[in-house]
Amino acid sequence: MKIVYVVPGPMEKGEVKRRGQLLKKWAFPETEVDIMAAEEGPASIESMYEEYLSIPGAAKLIYDAERKGYDAAILGCAGDPGLDAMREITTKMLVVGPGQASMLVGAMLGHRFSIVTIEDSMVASSYEQAYKAGVLEKLASVVSVNIPVLELLVNRDESLRKIIELGKKAVKEDRADCLVLGCMTMGFLDVAEEIEKAVGVPVVNPSKVGLKVAEALVGSGLMHSKIAFATPVKISSGKVANLDDLYLKNSGV
Repeated sequence: MKIVYVVPGPMEKGEVKRRGQLLKKWAFPETEVDIMAAEEGPASIESMYEEYLSIPGAAKLIYDAERKGYDAAILGCAGDPGLDAMREITTKMLVVGPGQASMLVGAMLGHRFSIVTIEDSMVASSYEQAYKAGVLEKLASVVSVNIPVLELLVNRDESLRKIIELGKKAVKEDRADCLVLGCMTMGFLDVAEEIEKAVGVPVVNPSKVGLKVAEALVGSGLMHSKIAFATPVKISSGKVANLDDLYLKNSGV
């Protein structure tokens, strides 16, 4: 099977390569997994506004990926920005939101899970995301390390220390029995196993779990429902040929 991981914004080439190597390491031997980064979009996503800014660039890559024969695309942000829209514009290719997938997995692994996110600014949207995923009742809490995304990789040890500190607090005070990392950069720190040993509960890495869920669904012959995520009428009717044709340009009238 062929899977593509789509970064919804520009990213330094060395980091794209490093993440691609991790994805290949995590993938099954028979899985071909590639990584692409949008040319336009926010440098990082730490607000709903930045999530919305990331959608057009990622949508174009995902739309093109289906035409290149990929079986699945992974939307490379744990906030799953535009996931519904990405599923609308694909007709045969599965689109996985790693945030949604990780919450569902976290809900399966225990009775109550907590999300460790990046900034306080993302706490409210995490609760909304859990509601949309149908697991709000199993969400014990959302805690934030308050480390900007672009600084998580600068000091790996400090980032790990803060995640462990908050994870222990969520387990003790909020009675969480599972943790979900709420950021793809956290996931690509590749520290879930270290956190598990320190905290004593399962830790869901969205970067890895998003990939494994994509593999499982493609391997099972499943994709998202086209009744739930109907193709835009202008595309399905043939009135427009591609995403760019959906834009109405100002005629000056």
